[in-house]
Amino acid sequence: MKTLVAFVVFGAALAAAAPVAAQTAPPAYLRGFFVASAEEFAAKTTFAAVLGSSVGTFVGGGAQVVFRDGAYVEISGSRFQKTGQRAFILNGQSFGLGIPLTATLTPIELSVGYRFKLKRHRTIIPYVAGGVGQYHYQETSSGSDPGEDLDATHSGFLANTGVEFRLHKWVGVSVDAQYTHIPGIFGTGGVSKDAGESDLGGYAGRFKIIVGR
Repeated sequence: MKTLVAFVVFGAALAAAAPVAAQTAPPAYLRGFFVASAEEFAAKTTFAAVLGSSVGTFVGGGAQVVFRDGAYVEISGSRFQKTGQRAFILNGQSFGLGIPLTATLTPIELSVGYRFKLKRHRTIIPYVAGGVGQYHYQETSSGSDPGEDLDATHSGFLANTGVEFRLHKWVGVSVDAQYTHIPGIFGTGGVSKDAGESDLGGYAGRFKIIVGR
């Protein structure tokens, strides 16, 4: 949680530091944001078996550098955590073992995108972006034997598209859809190997509160 708070505070500080007295728009400006998302994981069988649902919620924050021509660069951090139980799959059916297990996924993502300017609707701004991320995944349970817990970090790819709505000169909100592909963590053992699932990514719907121009 300290990492998430740091991202939110950092983003807000950057937005507050943006020029407020300039008479014309600067070539680039900084904005901070809070983000919440709900993701349908690609590894549906794995998450349903262990956590009881293939949908997870993330919260986080970050910052953007937005250029006058519409291009922007964004960095964000978020976190998902849920407790379920250890499980196994036999003949396509999952069975819980009753041993508590906590899964945590912490993405740090960097993307570049473009904001489209609509002449007739200046407060509505569509955008598209793509980028890369580092994804830290952990599975922990009390009383586990050495080697049973999982702690891994791997890079992945992302793409998103959405719409920003300007509510005020310094405040906006946005909604978008994001796809992530994260190979290299799942599929090497445990339930994910039994289910034949190797992608830790998925499809997410995201909501942002943006502070800045």
